[in-house]
Amino acid sequence: MSVESVFPRLEPLLPRISKPVQYVGGELNATVKDWDAASVRWALMYPDAYEVGLPNQGVMILYEILNELPDVLAERTYAVWPDLEALMREHEVPQFTVDGHRPVKAFDLFGISFATELGYTNMLTALDLAGIPLHAADRTEEHPIVVAGGHAAFNPEPIADFVDAAVLGDGEEAVLEITEIVRTWKAEGCPGGRDEVLTRLAETGGVYIPRFYDVEYLPDGRIQRVVPNRDRVPFRVFKRTTMDLDAWPYPKQPLVPLAESVHERMSVEIFRGCTRGCRFCQAGMITRPVRERSIEGIGAMVQKGLEATGFEEVGLLSLSSADHSEIAEITKGLADRYEGTNTGLSLPSTRVDAFNIDLANELSRNGRRSGLTFAPEGGSERMRRVINKMVSEEDLIRTVSAAFSNGWRQVKLYFMCGLPTEEDEDVLQIAEMAKNVIRAGRQASGRNDVRCTISIGGFVPKPHTPFQWAAQCDPDTVDDRLRKLREAVNSDRSLGRNIGMRYHDGKPSLIEGLLSRGDRRIGKVIEAVWRDGGRFDGWSEHFSYDRWTTKAAEALEPLGVDLAWFTTREREELEVLPWDHLDSGLDKEWLWADWQDALDEREQDDCRWTPCFDCGVCPAMGTDIEVGPTGRTLLPISPVGVGSPVKNSALTP
Repeated sequence: MSVESVFPRLEPLLPRISKPVQYVGGELNATVKDWDAASVRWALMYPDAYEVGLPNQGVMILYEILNELPDVLAERTYAVWPDLEALMREHEVPQFTVDGHRPVKAFDLFGISFATELGYTNMLTALDLAGIPLHAADRTEEHPIVVAGGHAAFNPEPIADFVDAAVLGDGEEAVLEITEIVRTWKAEGCPGGRDEVLTRLAETGGVYIPRFYDVEYLPDGRIQRVVPNRDRVPFRVFKRTTMDLDAWPYPKQPLVPLAESVHERMSVEIFRGCTRGCRFCQAGMITRPVRERSIEGIGAMVQKGLEATGFEEVGLLSLSSADHSEIAEITKGLADRYEGTNTGLSLPSTRVDAFNIDLANELSRNGRRSGLTFAPEGGSERMRRVINKMVSEEDLIRTVSAAFSNGWRQVKLYFMCGLPTEEDEDVLQIAEMAKNVIRAGRQASGRNDVRCTISIGGFVPKPHTPFQWAAQCDPDTVDDRLRKLREAVNSDRSLGRNIGMRYHDGKPSLIEGLLSRGDRRIGKVIEAVWRDGGRFDGWSEHFSYDRWTTKAAEALEPLGVDLAWFTTREREELEVLPWDHLDSGLDKEWLWADWQDALDEREQDDCRWTPCFDCGVCPAMGTDIEVGPTGRTLLPISPVGVGSPVKNSALTP
């Protein structure tokens, strides 16, 4: 098929749509390679709008790793807005990459990174626009191999009908292994066709091919077993874990967006994994063990990234960045290095018990002093014991008091509603905590203009966590508790006027719960919703709860199950869960024991600093926790050419 650019057909459509710049490509550090010089070609997708997808670290890393190989080509594609989708269908323009504007159907592999399950319908739009059959069973050698990755791929069963393969865990080494298998298969003349190359991928033990597994059900709707349906296919598929992060200093050349994006900064992942053991947190569970990047490695990535992009903010990313064993040395070293320049540092949401004013002062040394963000998650101390988020209100008040007395004026607090065992009173205590923050802030600063914003999301039980057995809270209960919380916040206007409240209603969370813990039967629901116009379900203005509930009822009723069966039903200990054959390294018995500890309101310590709790990851993955301290410091560096973010004034030791 033709691999010529579709841009001549696309360009006349752009003046007729919103934000046309997101489709033109040509970003700083983007790569366009010779098609004919490549033996393996990847199209990489983040299934959301450009403004959300471009800053995604996962896609950016894989894009760069693949393009470093001389005979491999990787280009990016994103979900197109409905206005362009309609025009593309009218004018027969296929799903295209933004780099070479080549049709996605022409590539060997179509890799899709799912951070959230609500991106599933956007995948179907992209497949359909590309001219790729929706169902994997209908594809031939002329179609790309569709590979799912990202956190939402740890239970790919709801999209098993639509993807050819799924990779659990870190992608750096996995994409190279997949590339080598496809390269060899093509060089041999594609023996055995599509079936053979998929079998070779399955044989690695680290690539899941859903069509090679059969699911059998019990009369009551539960799964009886999941078994391979052919030889050469393993019973369990393991997750991939990249251990030495310093050996993978990506992205070296971060992409700079042309259009406005959700993160206007250069980001460096300072460590991967988390052992805090928050029971609601899938990311913390599935990315174990902790692997820290060295202080020298971080410094080198920051230097190269700033030189390559011109960004003025550096985000030090991880699941809990202040937990890095050398975070004080890192922030001081970077603040020293870039003092006197326009370069600022930022940390994402920070744990109260890992935060201190010295750290905050280093982050704001250049004069930028934005609000501080903390995530207590549970409103009451009892609730925080249940979820293993052991932050006391006293710790929080002490921390924000110190911040307000040192010049900060606002703080944001993140919470969840609908957690297991939660009662109205647990949620109402959020209001008391926020009021106490305002009282403490006024007293510490001597001012009345301090602010506290509480942001509340609906809890969704996730696979591979202790809460994977929990009943999800129904939307009406969540919404009722949020209404009572707002009334409690506003009950004292002298304090309430300084408290902002942001929340999402419970309906999108219930659908996310359906998709996160569903099995293959949910594929019929996803397809029906998509055919009825479902697009961008992660965006409140596009999400339709009625559409999802209607299509779920139509698709699931003939199968003897329903929406509630997948969401608000509590699971039994021995029930076969849809993802049990997908090995995240976590021992299922350990997860169950931790679920029982949650119900008994017993917390568990961070195993990074205490003896092992036998979660199973380290022995199962052949890995270990990798942390400092190294005792090293971040040395000053010399100015690098015109326009370097480092000035001579910043280099005095």
